[in-house]
Amino acid sequence: MFDTLTQRFARTVHSLRGRGRITEENVAEVLREVRVALLEADVALPVIKRFLDAVKSQALGADVATSLTPGQAFIGILHKQLVALMGGGGPGFSLRAQPPLVVLLAGLQGAGKTTTAAKLARWLIERQGKKRVLLVSTDVRRPAAILQLERLAEAVGAEFFGADPATPPVEITRAAVQQAERGVFDALIVDTAGRLHVDAELMDEVRQIDAAAEPDERLFVVDAMAGQDAVNAASAFGAALDLTGVILTKADGDARGGAALSVREITGRPIVFLGMGEKTDALELFDPERMASRILGMGDVVALVEQVQRQVDTGEAERLARKVVAGKGFDLSDLRGQLEQLQKMGGMTALMDKLPTAAARPGVSPDQGDRQIRRQIAIINSMTAVERRQPGLLDGSRRRRIARGAGVQVQDVNRLLKQFQEMQRVMKSMKGGRLRQMMGALRGKVPPGYPSH
Repeated sequence: MFDTLTQRFARTVHSLRGRGRITEENVAEVLREVRVALLEADVALPVIKRFLDAVKSQALGADVATSLTPGQAFIGILHKQLVALMGGGGPGFSLRAQPPLVVLLAGLQGAGKTTTAAKLARWLIERQGKKRVLLVSTDVRRPAAILQLERLAEAVGAEFFGADPATPPVEITRAAVQQAERGVFDALIVDTAGRLHVDAELMDEVRQIDAAAEPDERLFVVDAMAGQDAVNAASAFGAALDLTGVILTKADGDARGGAALSVREITGRPIVFLGMGEKTDALELFDPERMASRILGMGDVVALVEQVQRQVDTGEAERLARKVVAGKGFDLSDLRGQLEQLQKMGGMTALMDKLPTAAARPGVSPDQGDRQIRRQIAIINSMTAVERRQPGLLDGSRRRRIARGAGVQVQDVNRLLKQFQEMQRVMKSMKGGRLRQMMGALRGKVPPGYPSH
């Protein structure tokens, strides 16, 4: 989401290298670059002005520590102000309310409220101690929205409160709250209707639903790619409701990121979640410090580790480790499994987005890497089960047949097999104690016979 901004900031900081002091002259020069970067990212003008004033007041005349370059010192200042701009260390989304926790989702049509309702339900169920969640739709003008939420509720393991579309939204809300209380639910998520434009009718209806629900959390759902429209909508909804937070959807798309840097400033409320894809598990808690690090090219290794813990099949990884330890070898079916695990985590694009800029420089771009992964899986799928187990059988004619089946060149098949042979060699070298230690780590313990420190 912040690729352009990250590249701009990298060039900006580079211009300060080699200078022993941050002066008014070079600060003015750098701030011009920062201003252009923020304008290109579609950040609101009032937000840009306040941000630059804060950076300038801290940067002018700042002595550079002997162990730091001016560029590093300026990165520290930018990081601190970006964190403050995006919400600082606020409490964010709170689960401390007396059950049922009532969450109201509001926003424009097309922002992704219905999908976000299901994502939030899944987050509560899977990552917050198996909460019992009830979902309700008050979008009576769009029956398809009600059906969509009902199906999503079933998919994520939540319960759905059904109602006749002829029933007024306020009455549906009251009945859903009563059901959440009677049914001893931990949370009720209320999905409201959206419009293509902010209008008096929409605002009046949202206010009525809000009064009926008396929610603990009022979350404004906004499309990260909406640009200045998102800022205008945030201002309107912020005036109508006492918002407690913002959910930024489609944050994995080709957005300039201005909404993320503007919405919090306009509403005065923190961004609490990011929607990072279409799947119902693609919801991340928003952390201003970690996002500021991403923007400045420092990556977000913590998020990467959390994603690995959540999405990698440790059972499959342990099975592979046991197989190698037993001397059965690493075959092409195993390689396919590892490539599919990488796809499950979002591919190279998602991986590189979380690595520091200096580390995220492979020989190919993330998009090229994702295409290469898909191509390699197609090649392996074009092999027979015997060929996957015994790659030594793959002579010239078999390789040509596999290439035709996968829709690739023979050179692509040869390249994959060469990479596979190198991986086999590495696996063989790890056959001893190091691999047993890795197996123990997968189970969360050290194997017998190994030091416990």
